[in-house]
Parts: sequence; structure tokens; C-alpha cells
Amino acid sequence: MLSKAKQDHVEAWQRSGLTKSAYCRAQGLNAKTFSRWCQLAQASAVPPAKLFPVEIEPAANLSASIILKLASGDVLELPVSISASWLRELLQ
Repeated sequence: MLSKAKQDHVEAWQRSGLTKSAYCRAQGLNAKTFSRWCQLAQASAVPPAKLFPVEIEPAANLSASIILKLASGDVLELPVSISASWLRELLQ
């Protein structure tokens, strides 16, 4: 995780249009250290959430399952009694 100051440098460099080397010279930064900051910033970037359409059908009984069909073709079947918070964490 980068500090705010380091993240600010990475963002300023991205906006600058300069090479990493030129930005580091202008800012008095060590180029190898700055490259590491850029790698860490990229690794910690959170991809935007993707939303998918969902169809909810009423369960005929409590032994029914929640079936999630993923775009990859994988299927995940869970009991309807599953905790909503657990499912939310799983999907994140």
C-alpha cells in the first residue's frame, strides 16, 4: 500500500506526459524507487465492479438452492439459507 504522497507522485507522473526518468529528475526522486511505487500502485488498483443481470424466482421450498451461472460457464450452487453478507463477500 502506498502512502498518499507516493500515490500523488505516481498520479502526477501519469498526468505529466514525461518518462519516469524525466519525472524523477525533475522531482529529485530515485528512479528505481519510483518504479517500485508505480508497480505497487498498479498492483493495488481496484478494478471497477462489473454488474450482471440477475433473475430471482421464488423458491418452492426451503431446500431450494441459489444457482449462480457465471459468464465463464462455471456454476455455483448454494443453499437459500446462506447468509447474504457471506454471499456479498464471496462475490467481491
